[in-house]
Amino acid sequence: MSAPNPTIIIFTFETTHQALWAEEVAQEQGLPCEVAPAPPEVDAKCGLSIRTPESQADRMAEAFAEEGIEFGRVEAPD
Repeated sequence: MSAPNPTIIIFTFETTHQALWAEEVAQEQGLPCEVAPAPPEVDAKCGLSIRTPESQADRMAEAFAEEGIEFGRVEAPD
């Protein structure tokens, strides 16, 4: 029996600049992240998103907020 897949949290942004800035902040903080296209189900103005395991999402959100990066946060659609 295999372990269930971890829940992925998707961060969305208003601009490409914010998405790339957020990626830089995540990397500086040593937080695991993956830049990927924003899913079509998510109403995002920017076509980029950042994905991270749910276990790291609160830390990532705090880091973005401290830097003044505006973001949306949703669970990855199934």
